[in-house]
Amino acid sequence: MEGSFFCLFNRALLLLSLHVLMTCFMHQGYTYGAEGKLASHTVSVSSLLPSPSCSPSTTKASNRKSTLEVVHKNGPCSPVQDQNPLNLTEILLRDESRVKWIQSRSSNSSNLLKASKAASLPAKSDIIAGDYVVTIGLGTPKKDLTLLFDTGSPLTWTQCKPCVGSCYTQPDPIFNPSQSSSYANASCASTLCSLGSLVGSGCSGSTCLYSITYDDNSSSDGFLATEKLTISPTEVIDNFGFGCGENNSGIFGRAAGLIGLSDNNISIVEQTAAIYGKYFSYCLPSSASSTGHLTFGKDGGVPSSVRFTPLSKVQQDSEFYGISIVGISVEGIPLSIPSTVFLSAGAIIDSGTTITQLPPTVYSALRTAFRKGMMNYTTAPAVSTFDTCYDFSKVRTIAVPSITFSFAGGVDIDLDLSGILVMVTASQVCLAFAANGADSDLVIYGNVQQKTFEVVFDVAGRKLGFGPNGCS
Repeated sequence: MEGSFFCLFNRALLLLSLHVLMTCFMHQGYTYGAEGKLASHTVSVSSLLPSPSCSPSTTKASNRKSTLEVVHKNGPCSPVQDQNPLNLTEILLRDESRVKWIQSRSSNSSNLLKASKAASLPAKSDIIAGDYVVTIGLGTPKKDLTLLFDTGSPLTWTQCKPCVGSCYTQPDPIFNPSQSSSYANASCASTLCSLGSLVGSGCSGSTCLYSITYDDNSSSDGFLATEKLTISPTEVIDNFGFGCGENNSGIFGRAAGLIGLSDNNISIVEQTAAIYGKYFSYCLPSSASSTGHLTFGKDGGVPSSVRFTPLSKVQQDSEFYGISIVGISVEGIPLSIPSTVFLSAGAIIDSGTTITQLPPTVYSALRTAFRKGMMNYTTAPAVSTFDTCYDFSKVRTIAVPSITFSFAGGVDIDLDLSGILVMVTASQVCLAFAANGADSDLVIYGNVQQKTFEVVFDVAGRKLGFGPNGCS
């Protein structure tokens, strides 16, 4: 009898210990393994559904003087929200076009193509600047304009009156340079015009012109000019070089133009180098119903949680930001993939590409490991390039395997759940990655996988930082 009592007592003690252990490794919806490695995200299915109303995120960056609010162009927070946005299949097709164009500029890509024009930029019009917009002020007096932003584009431009050719529809009033006292056309002898050769500049008399044609024949043509750019009430940049487009065609998501953030001498990064030190950061919100930020400079310092990996040039004339991915883990376990697969392909980070593009060998290993971790859930039909989908319509909570990207310099990034799954409906939720055509194709780290991180571009220092919980 006494032995039975001690047996029962020891069993109860063991169960209590296991409960305490599990409690220690559960917090904020995350499950941790025995070594403290992130194993899974446990969330309610309802939390994956988009909200119809705008819920601004509270971030430390909102107190910085050189910060712009970032919103998804088709979310409820957007001033340029399209009443008839593209469906997921259309978005993925446009994303695929951007990917192919970017990869066509990589010498080791199987998608090696000849650009139809030397002045072309790396995308189709509606996806050139991706999915996110910011609102800036231009001119004197200041006129607010909502622009897409893109780390893969050099020139900042907006539509301008008198639209001698044509202008597409935008909700913001089209900028009228004749009503601004600080506007000036760039002369053909100016430094701005010489930099404009990167975007197809020419001359009309002594005035500098620019001409950009995108991969789907969308275009913007007009004058290179200087103007007063207002980022915030206390941050005003004089003589900012931009494109004043008087002949524009294509579908640019109702935005008034775009901000070019690429690694290029005519981009806003280089033009503001004396002020911001070629340093900027952004945070993309977890959903289209929340907000993020785009910040220039180190105002407020660099958060201690930010970890840096080296930036590199993909090739000598590339305006894209090169990175070094060295591995991927699922539930804390590294994928068994050749150590050279990322090195041979090369990689960039891009705000304008939606879905991260992986070498087929890597994607196959990721998919296998992810499916193993999701084997208790009902599968659903594929959606376009998404071939790993699940039906969560009959469950309330789910446990989703963690995915960790490892970058050069010992930087490990545990993706937010919003960077792992894409919800079409509750009955069709898919793994948010795609496979390249060949292992040699350039790897592109897209904006879905960047969600909620403070992504820091220290261009002068040639390094890229990731900080968790930059926005929600």
